[in-house]
Amino acid sequence: MTKADINNIIAESTGVNPGVVMTVVEHLMAVIKDSVAHGDNVYLRGFGSFIVKERKEKPARNISKNTSIIVEAHNIPAFKPAPAFKKAVAEGIVGLPLED
Repeated sequence: MTKADINNIIAESTGVNPGVVMTVVEHLMAVIKDSVAHGDNVYLRGFGSFIVKERKEKPARNISKNTSIIVEAHNIPAFKPAPAFKKAVAEGIVGLPLED
């Protein structure tokens, strides 16, 4: 499923103009991305959390040059689904009628 598919499903099910829906979807993604980029976690009850995971500095190998390197400590974005989300996926439960 693509962002355009999501946009079309929301527009059809709510009756809202697809252009308005796309603006809202784009802004939602921008807010989530900006929050996580600044180190803040985003919690969406019943859906999941967009979190920042911290990776420690670690040694690694560059096999093409046969040398050791140090991978610096860094943050990465991650998604942790809510228990309700996991259960719905495991049981094949749907919240809205989606097109196949």
